Amino acid sequence: MAIYKSGNSINPSAADAGREAAAAVKNLSDVKMAFVYSGVQYDQQAMLDAIKEEIPGIPLIGNTSFTGVITQDGFISSDDGFAGILAVAGDDVAVGIAGMAKEGDARATGRLVAEKAKAAAGRDDAPDYFYMVASPGEEEIYLKGISEVIGRVPFFGGSAADNAIAGEWLLYTDEVVTADGVAVAFFYTDKPFANKFTGAYKETANVGVITKIEGLRNIKEINGIPAIEQYRQWTGASAEDCSGGNLLAYSITAPLGVKDPLGDLVAIRHPMNGNDDDGSIDVGNNLAVGTAIMQLDGSVDELIASVGATLEELKAKIGGTIAGLHLVHCGGRRAGIDSRINEVYDQVKAAVGDIPFIVEFTFGEYGYEDDGRNTCGGLMLSFTAFGA
Repeated sequence: MAIYKSGNSINPSAADAGREAAAAVKNLSDVKMAFVYSGVQYDQQAMLDAIKEEIPGIPLIGNTSFTGVITQDGFISSDDGFAGILAVAGDDVAVGIAGMAKEGDARATGRLVAEKAKAAAGRDDAPDYFYMVASPGEEEIYLKGISEVIGRVPFFGGSAADNAIAGEWLLYTDEVVTADGVAVAFFYTDKPFANKFTGAYKETANVGVITKIEGLRNIKEINGIPAIEQYRQWTGASAEDCSGGNLLAYSITAPLGVKDPLGDLVAIRHPMNGNDDDGSIDVGNNLAVGTAIMQLDGSVDELIASVGATLEELKAKIGGTIAGLHLVHCGGRRAGIDSRINEVYDQVKAAVGDIPFIVEFTFGEYGYEDDGRNTCGGLMLSFTAFGA
């Protein structure tokens, strides 16, 4: 039987925080792995070393999280740092964890890390599902490399984050700490698994076609006019609202999104920066010319309420008894929710009761829909349930 348990700490010492968080799960037997999330204030290696001392021999994977984590104990945060852990135990699951800094290009690194994860699990076949964490910027490219090795396998996860979009994020395993790379956990089990991946925004009638981009994440034109101009026409935003980093905050309640070919998923594309010189918009995930893009809408009240609603959908999707939950919540949404973050905790508790869980806050979210097509987005929720 699968067993999950969480722990946390806000001790200002990275090592002590690691020990305190891990102490909450050390009495579990047959622990197979643990998710670990922390504040950028810590020396991550010192924290990981302390966790390894407390629960020796257990593979770890995780990343720095934006401003805090949420566990059964509430929203865990401190100006001096924080740590959260979710341990996975049971004799009915095998897990292979691997991580590495980028070597060459992201696609090749994705292939390498997938092979390493299979070897770590002692398997040569594809996992039943997998978790991924990457540095912000090339998530889709890492995923392509991984998929070349294991095929189209459902996944979940999110990108490493810091507290100020300052590039201070780190991702890690028990063997690697890096600011630029990828890590995966391959799960082999016959226990039920489900992921609900959604932005939970309302669609609007404001839809256009991307007519010019630069690279993969800079929209030059929508409908043949500068992207900022089209966005302002749709939303009523002022020039100041869309200037530079102001657009990042403004667009939390009015982001852009693209539908998958079957209409099952709207993948959110968070406008990150408005470029006054050419009217272009930098977004947080990849796009392509000729793609239809839609302006979406959601109030802060709706962002909070969507947590409970998404969990209800997840419970219906998995069906039976849930042993544990891994909840990826966008850091941008968390910033928009701001001082009301305890209401998110209330939403989770009302929906799942005493089921062990951890919530991390990321700068990119990953999930899948019904046919297993894996997708990366921003301003999204990737909520995962593990069956008992």
